[in-house]
Amino acid sequence: MSACEIEARAAQWLAARDRDDWNETDQAALDAWLNEDILNSVAYWRLEAAWSDTDRLKVLRRPGRSEAAIVEKRRFRPLLLSVAAALAAVAAIGFGATFLFQPAIRTYATAIGERETIRFADGSQIELNTDTKLRAEVSSSRRKVWLDKGEAYFQIHHDASNPFVVIAGDRYVTDLGTKFRIRRDTNRLEVALVEGRAQLETSNSRVPEQPMVLMPGDIAIATATAVSLVKLPEKGLARELAWRHGKVVFNNTSLADAAAEFNRYNRERIVVADPRVAKTAIYGTFQTNNVAAFARLAHEVLGLTIERRNGDILITR
Repeated sequence: MSACEIEARAAQWLAARDRDDWNETDQAALDAWLNEDILNSVAYWRLEAAWSDTDRLKVLRRPGRSEAAIVEKRRFRPLLLSVAAALAAVAAIGFGATFLFQPAIRTYATAIGERETIRFADGSQIELNTDTKLRAEVSSSRRKVWLDKGEAYFQIHHDASNPFVVIAGDRYVTDLGTKFRIRRDTNRLEVALVEGRAQLETSNSRVPEQPMVLMPGDIAIATATAVSLVKLPEKGLARELAWRHGKVVFNNTSLADAAAEFNRYNRERIVVADPRVAKTAIYGTFQTNNVAAFARLAHEVLGLTIERRNGDILITR
């Protein structure tokens, strides 16, 4: 959303807040919009402060006002919206250097089986894994990334005056001089800290979580209602990041989980059709796109039956 659009939306919120039918649901929606982006808060409170300086608003908001004042407020509401919009225009002009010249948010995406590396002028870089989508707005004054889906590895040039923030759903990770990996699935988020520190927080006020500072080897696993922390040794982290070299590493991994991991990288899907073998443990390092090698291991080492059907590879006893 552009600076002008943000200012216009802030003006709309200001006008709506003075309606007689403003309720808790409306306030919750406003709070959510304010928490969505720091620019939203800046625009809103700047307009609110400017409008509060007028004597008119002080009269309209005075406790115990008369019925005539209420009628006057209703008559004046269209003017409130007009003036707030005018303030937005003035603010956009007066503070244009801050907002109007912000770089556009760019979208980056990889298809199934693809990887991509994004490099920024500040020295930071992001490696995107298979089937990943993120949006980035990175400049000398603002560094923010939205991970919409998939997995990415972040190597961030630390700048305390301009922190690098990654948003994934209602959680966000703030760089504290860091190399880290984030994987976002439908109902689960993983943040693995490789080097430095990072802070994991939630913007959801209904989830009672304290900010969590991650150290090297920490993996935070967050769901809709909770977050847990596990510790991995250096070799474990290396397995987590093998995809950066086009590989997957299985170490006492169930056949079902290994198949699911392979399916992230290939359109030819592996289906463990027999639940009796789904928990069979396997070991090994494979190229992410070498489905044939995985099928061969299942057949030759585990003695399982391999069948190709409708473009899938079925594994049965």
